[in-house]
Order: sequence, then structure tokens, then C-alpha cells
Amino acid sequence: MVKKMKSSTGAGTTAKQQSSHLAASVKESAQQIWLAGMGAFSKAQAEGGKVFETLVKEGISLQKKTQGMAEDKISEVTGKMTAMADTVTAKAGQNWDKLEAIFEARTEKALGKLGVPTAKDVDALVKRVDALAAAVARLSKAESVKAPRASGKTAAKTAAKTAAKTASKTAAKAPVRRARKTATPA
Repeated sequence: MVKKMKSSTGAGTTAKQQSSHLAASVKESAQQIWLAGMGAFSKAQAEGGKVFETLVKEGISLQKKTQGMAEDKISEVTGKMTAMADTVTAKAGQNWDKLEAIFEARTEKALGKLGVPTAKDVDALVKRVDALAAAVARLSKAESVKAPRASGKTAAKTAAKTAAKTASKTAAKAPVRRARKTATPA
């Protein structure tokens, strides 16, 4: 340990003696500090390999713990992001369906204003045409049985008149939505 310097302010010592005593004391303290540092360096060299290996082992252990925690967090975040993506996808699908329904309704309304017949109107017309064709067929059979003597022209005229009467009766039963005539710009 560093020796403490005694204060000598006595009557028998001179300033020169005091300064030489102080220099010797500082020199001795510096020598002791130097030796302590050399001892610490020697001990660190001797035990340095062991300390280094211990630090490496602790570093590996810490790295494994950190990686484990990071993987857990990544799994957790991945699960949350997948759930969020599924929710967003479902909502987007619902919104797309709503948009499609709105588009179809508006298109149907616009076509109705223009007088374009709908699929239901066309189906009704097809049914009426089929009914008229069947009625004409029945009438032509009935006319051919009733008037075998009549000439071909007379029988055809009679069948046409009968078909026209039947068609007008059938048309009166099932009214069809007619297209409005719109002026075309010139």
C-alpha cells in the first residue's frame, strides 16, 4: 500500500529537505502502482483463456435465448398478420358483392329506361310464340279435316283468319311490356 507522507512542519526541517522527502515518497508510490499493474496484467494473462472461454459460453447461451424469443415473437406476429389478412380479404369480398349488386341494379334500371326488354320479357315472348305455333298447328289440322273440298287458297285464308283470332285472344291474356320508342339523335 502507498505510504502516507507525514506532515513535517517542524522547526528543524528545511524546505529543501521537505521537497526531497516528497519526491522520494512520490517515486515510491509510483513504483508500487507500476508493480500492481504488472501483477494484474500477469494474472489476466494466466486466467485470460479461462475468462475468454467463459464469456464465449455465456454469449452462446444468451444468443440461444435471444433467438428463441425472437422466433416466438415472429410466430406470434405471423399468426396475427395472417388473421388480419383473412379478415381484410373477407371484408373485401363482401364489399365486392355489394358493389356488384349495386352495378346490376343500376344497369337494369338504365336498360329499363331505354326500353330494352329483360330476359323475363323475352322468355314470355318465346312462350307466346310457342303457344301461337301450337294453335296454328291445331287449326290447320282442324281446317284440313272440315273442308276437304275447298281449294288450297281458300283453306289457307280460313286457317290464317282462325290463327289470327286465336293469336289475338292469347295476346290479350298475357300482356308484354313493350319497348318505348326513343328518338335517336341525328
